[in-house]
Formats: sequence, C-alpha cells, structure tokens
Amino acid sequence: MAVLRKLLPLLIAWLIPADGPSSAVAAEFYTEDLRIPMAEAGPQGLEAFLVRPAGTKRYPLALLSHGSPRSFDDRATMSAHKYYGIALEYARRGFAALIVMRRGYGSSPGGRVDSVGGCAKAAYLPAVAVAVADLRAAIDAMARRPDVTTTGMIAAGHSAGGLATIALTAQAPSGLVAAINFAGGRGSRDDDDVCNADGLVQAFATFGKTSRVPTLWVYATNDSYFGPDLARRLHDGFRTSGGNAKFIAAPPFGDDGHYLYAVASRAQWTPYVDAFLRERGLVSRDILSPPDPLPPPRQLNEAARAEFARYLASMLPHKAFAVSPNGGYGWRSGHITADDARRESLAACMKWSPTCTLYAIDDRLAEPAQATSTDQSARAR
Repeated sequence: MAVLRKLLPLLIAWLIPADGPSSAVAAEFYTEDLRIPMAEAGPQGLEAFLVRPAGTKRYPLALLSHGSPRSFDDRATMSAHKYYGIALEYARRGFAALIVMRRGYGSSPGGRVDSVGGCAKAAYLPAVAVAVADLRAAIDAMARRPDVTTTGMIAAGHSAGGLATIALTAQAPSGLVAAINFAGGRGSRDDDDVCNADGLVQAFATFGKTSRVPTLWVYATNDSYFGPDLARRLHDGFRTSGGNAKFIAAPPFGDDGHYLYAVASRAQWTPYVDAFLRERGLVSRDILSPPDPLPPPRQLNEAARAEFARYLASMLPHKAFAVSPNGGYGWRSGHITADDARRESLAACMKWSPTCTLYAIDDRLAEPAQATSTDQSARAR
C-alpha cells in the first residue's frame, strides 16, 4: 500500500536550468512511494513514485515510462527512485509526475513477461501491449486520487518507455493530450545492432494508424541504440500512417546520445519539452524552482562541507546525512525507505564517532526527535 511521505522542500540550487525560467517561483514538493494495483502483477502491484507540487489542488498527471536495459539481470537493480530528478522537472512544470516500474522491472513482479522473443523475428507488438497495460493500470490508479487529475495529462518515456508511450497514444486513454518520446525503441542488443529493425519500424507504423495525440520525438544524432537513420525510419513510419509527430534531431550528446534524457543534461532537453508543451498551453512561463539549499552543519570543515554539497545534489531518494559533534559525518542515498537511509547514514558516521545524530533526511532537516537520537544499533560492524 502507499507509504505517505512528508513534504520535501527541494533545496538544490543547481536544479534551475542555466538559462532559467522567466519567472521562478519558490516551491515545495510532495513525494510518495506507492504500489499500483494490477491483477496481473499479483498482490504486490507495480512499484511507483509520485512527485508533485505541494499545493492542495488536483495536478494533471505526467506518466513517465523507463527504458529496458540490454541485460535482463540489470532489470532487478532498477527503481522508481532513480528517476526522481526527471520526475521533478515535470513537477516543476505543474504536473503530478508518476514514474511506474512496469512488470519485470525493479520490484514489480513479472519476469520476462514483455519478452520480444528471438532476435531475428523479434515481436514488438505483443511485448508493447504488456507495457501499455501497465501504463493503463497506473492511469486508472491515479484517476481515483484526490490530488491528481487525468484530464490534461501527458505521457513521456525513454527508450523502451518511449516506444510504450507512443503505443499508448494509439489507443489513447481519455484525457491524454500530449506525449513525448525520447530515443524510443526496443531490441538494441549492441551499438547500431537492433533486432528485426524492420519489425520495429512496422510497429511504429501500426501505432500511427490510430494515434492522433500530438507527440514529440527527440533523438540525439549520436544515439548508439537507435541511430539517426533508424530514428528517421521510425518517425516516418509513424507519420506516414497518420500519426501526429514533431521530430527533433538533437545535437550529439556526450559519448552516447541515447542518454540525453537525464538530470545532468536537463538544460539540453527541457527546452524541447517546454516549447512543445507551451505550444499546446500545457505549461505556463512560471516554472517552480526550489528554495535555498539546506545550510551545512556548523561543525563540518571545508572538505566535509563539499561532501554535504554532494549529498544535496544527490537525486536518489531516500537519503540521509548524519553528523557528530567533532565534525564526523556519514551519508547514504538510493535506499528504498527513509528509515533504511537513516540507519545506514548513522552507521557510516559512527565509524568515526559513537555520538552521531541525524541532520537531514532526503532534502529536509531531521525533526528534533530524530536529530537527538543516537541509534547504537546502527554502529558499523
């Protein structure tokens, strides 16, 4: 069931793009860990993570869909929390951003339910149907919430998630008004080696026959998964069949443009998103920005303060920072629960001092009861 999280004041100054919004509005954000009910996923449901502005109104849903690693074994290491920074960018634009882990990814049960089969005859349509069913389950769950509306919702996805997002538009749920595809595709087993590439083109063409939702397609010209020629074929197949798409060939990004859609490169991709959404009246010019960052603990020296800055910059909840009176510290991020992060950060700090206390959890100061406790059970062994 849902695990409610307190409001998270987002305090990382570098989240504001270099060019900056025209009118930044300081804000707080609400986050929540939850499970999406779905009969096919069993009693555990689908792992998901929600980020939205901290107001009391209903925010339109931004449904975010992840990619699929080349190695099946890597799926278990994925988590919704790892997409927190991406989700935050949509929340800053007034959306309730939900990242849902599809069946077989992260802690969502499902195994190889979305397999495309053998490489030579990779069957994309049945595999994508599985992904779309998961996205629809998430939409149904969000439609029942008092703080989210599916009227005026958007969907966005990366790689296999981009393919799933485009497939969703082919049988668009009520309320879906726009979709964004970053480097969408499936079947890349090595650089510039895609299983049944013609079949993948045909899958996009099939979706184009019934898709009428405006879509944005962004592919970097040095994408090693889906190179520029194939990306154009995917887009052309979709458009020729009747799909509504705007294609952007983004400049080369780093060593591999497939990873353009990331927190570190938000200054490169958010302008594409903003222009697309503003053309449709889906985002105002007032983009929410975080307030001032948390002050570092007074007892930290210069080197430790630099480490605290790294803590603030970490976009992997849940995280915690512990300190000792003599300036010792320890922090951990990327934990499933805040309690896990608290325990592990105390353990890390107590390698240097037996009197560590909790200073921060996620991006807020620890509450007095937490900050004054010394958890001897957390001592490193």
